[in-house]
Amino acid sequence: MGPTNGGIVETPTLDIETPGILQRVSEEGGGYTFARMAAAARDGDARAAEVAREMAWEQLHCGPWHSVLPIWRDAYSMACLHVAKHHFAGGDFSETIRVLDLGLIMGGTLLRVDLENAVDKVMAVLEERENGSNNGEGSDNGGGLLFSSADFNEAEVLRSLPANSLSSKLVARRSGLSLEGFLRDYFLMGLPVIISDSMSHWPARARWNNMEYLKRVAGGRTVPVEIKELRKDILVPDYCYAGGGELRSINAWFGPAGTVTPLHHDPHHNLLAQVVGKKYVRLYAASLSEELYPHSETMLRNSSQIDLDDIDDNAFPKVRDLEFMDCILDEGDMLYIPPKWWHYVRSLTPSLSVSFWWSNPEGSP
Repeated sequence: MGPTNGGIVETPTLDIETPGILQRVSEEGGGYTFARMAAAARDGDARAAEVAREMAWEQLHCGPWHSVLPIWRDAYSMACLHVAKHHFAGGDFSETIRVLDLGLIMGGTLLRVDLENAVDKVMAVLEERENGSNNGEGSDNGGGLLFSSADFNEAEVLRSLPANSLSSKLVARRSGLSLEGFLRDYFLMGLPVIISDSMSHWPARARWNNMEYLKRVAGGRTVPVEIKELRKDILVPDYCYAGGGELRSINAWFGPAGTVTPLHHDPHHNLLAQVVGKKYVRLYAASLSEELYPHSETMLRNSSQIDLDDIDDNAFPKVRDLEFMDCILDEGDMLYIPPKWWHYVRSLTPSLSVSFWWSNPEGSP
């Protein structure tokens, strides 16, 4: 059965911008056939909407991402909105969300507000239906846990770590570290540190270990879309404003036990906040970059050729002798990773964490 509001997804920006998009995609992108299909989709032709989306998708994948004409990204957003309208009218909400999320991920910025508002509308309908099926009772109570410390076998998990883990230098751990202390002892010195007891006020600490809650607010969403309901559950730590820089991005990481992020480095300051579960992190100083054998290709220069889980001693004979720091992040810990410090991350349990990346002020080294 379709939605009770008549199956309407309102798209005011699309309604205004459609003539301009169709003209530009024809003149700049040679998309005359797309323009005809999109016009038919606007008039209610569901098949034409799917064809238009497939055509725009092909244009997004015809070469390197940087070479894609921007108008095709807006055209893809347009087509996703038309397709989503038809799925919504037919009551297929999971497919509606999937298509809208793809529009958010792959589309341009011109129609982003329409895409986000459409997602909000679909999620509201789903929540209303779920509340009705639960007779008005909340669905977050009594949900299964994503991670339970009672199920954590430390001895077994530690055997899965790279060789020599936790036998060298552990990352310093500070409880309730002041901003002044963070600046003086770690930020300006370019040293990692674990900050504990600074996330207890986050709603995420109480909510994200509840499977029913996660299923309700994010169960049908497509990674890596930013999910507003989850964003409301976290707070940007004051440490991220150290040095007067600019917050660049906030990313959530969700994965099962055994999920590995291979050895790499990032250009920005990074505060990795462990919300649910446990992670192992190994860190190598930025000064060891050449000894860590970065890939030669420009796009992979921040990634190492070394597999820490299976080191090739013949190809990389000196790696085992390099000094490193490591640690296990527990729930409620934040790990500061200075710019260009190499790090390897392994989820020891089902895990949810958040990275805050910020840059130095312009002109700073």
